[in-house]
Amino acid sequence: MPAGWSNFYFLIGSAAAGLIGLMFVVVTLTAGGDRSRSLRGAALYLTPTIVHFAAVFSISAITQAPGVTAPEEAVLIVVIAVAGLACCLRSARGIRSAPKGFEAPHWSDFWLYAGAPAGLYLVLALAAVGVGADWPWAPKTLAVVLLALVLLAIRNAWDTITWIAPGRNAE
Repeated sequence: MPAGWSNFYFLIGSAAAGLIGLMFVVVTLTAGGDRSRSLRGAALYLTPTIVHFAAVFSISAITQAPGVTAPEEAVLIVVIAVAGLACCLRSARGIRSAPKGFEAPHWSDFWLYAGAPAGLYLVLALAAVGVGADWPWAPKTLAVVLLALVLLAIRNAWDTITWIAPGRNAE
């Protein structure tokens, strides 16, 4: 990574790591509820949110690791992007095929838990190739995508908790 990016990656990586910890608190809110509902919700909504935070944290760590060359960074970031994209595709399939007996997903769930993140992971892979090839726009694009992933994951975490919390009073 070009000089001057250390503070950005330290900040965004630390934020992602802290938010992963807070997601563990969110998971405890599902305790005592219907197990099948909790497992389905975790797979479709909590897991992708954790994956986004983990992707940002991992990429931040990779960019700051001493001795990692730009081509090596690029390969590792592409691997993370492919894993994130696979998670998005899994969520998309699950959201589109809600089983009987479960509440139908909100129309925005598909776009904010699967569609938008999938697009971000595609751009992330392109930015990673650019980092490996030393394209001048790549570092800024990578930074924008990581920030967008964190912000989207924060939005999705908020959406999830505002859906879980009111249901706890009804049980």
